[in-house]
Amino acid sequence: MSTPRVSENDPRLRVKDITYRGETGDVNAHFARPKGNAKLPGVVVIHENTGLVPHIRDVARRVASEGFLALAPDALSPLGGTPESLDDGRSMIQKLDTQSTIKNLVAAVKYLKTHPESTGNVGVVGFCWGGGMANQVAVNSPDLKAAVPFYGMQPATRDVPKIKSSLLLHYAGLDERINQGIPAYEASLKKANIDYRMYMYKGSEHAFFNDTSQRYNEDAAKLAWERTVRFLKQKLET
Repeated sequence: MSTPRVSENDPRLRVKDITYRGETGDVNAHFARPKGNAKLPGVVVIHENTGLVPHIRDVARRVASEGFLALAPDALSPLGGTPESLDDGRSMIQKLDTQSTIKNLVAAVKYLKTHPESTGNVGVVGFCWGGGMANQVAVNSPDLKAAVPFYGMQPATRDVPKIKSSLLLHYAGLDERINQGIPAYEASLKKANIDYRMYMYKGSEHAFFNDTSQRYNEDAAKLAWERTVRFLKQKLET
């Protein structure tokens, strides 16, 4: 396990584990924000297909350190929560009900939008499985202002016109399975006149942002992160 970039004890932050009300009942989540009382925009951070592992909790704290209320839900909460084993997490993800899961994540947007410490502006960032879910949250949450799916499965083209948020789409050059869906998605985004920008990171693999993975690509991850933070500030701080 690698050392987190931003510790749970980082003196700049207030960090705690919380629950919020979702479609299936209480959803566990990791919450972080900068210290102080300022109202801030919110960002939902959606994990990969292994659950709310330490890496994603760390990513949520990285988001918070950039000046946001960060909330990383555990999508496996209805099944008892994220297990210790990554393989067990992958197996459990496959047992989730897709529509209930999407509603639980849309509820996270509502939680941040109505949070007393929030400005009411909310975005979402998702990775791998969570990238696909970030696309689904964009389809299903009219309250969402910005979505940043990392190598995420695209939504059905018929659902694309429902998107109200701006999109920043990150893809890995060697990710053939996910990239097959790009042309239809991009055509639908253009047809629906949705604000989006897309970046392809040549030579990188699916999960290139995950610095605990063998597929981690430091240059691609750094550039994608810089673009993500800039995009979220642009869309959520105005």
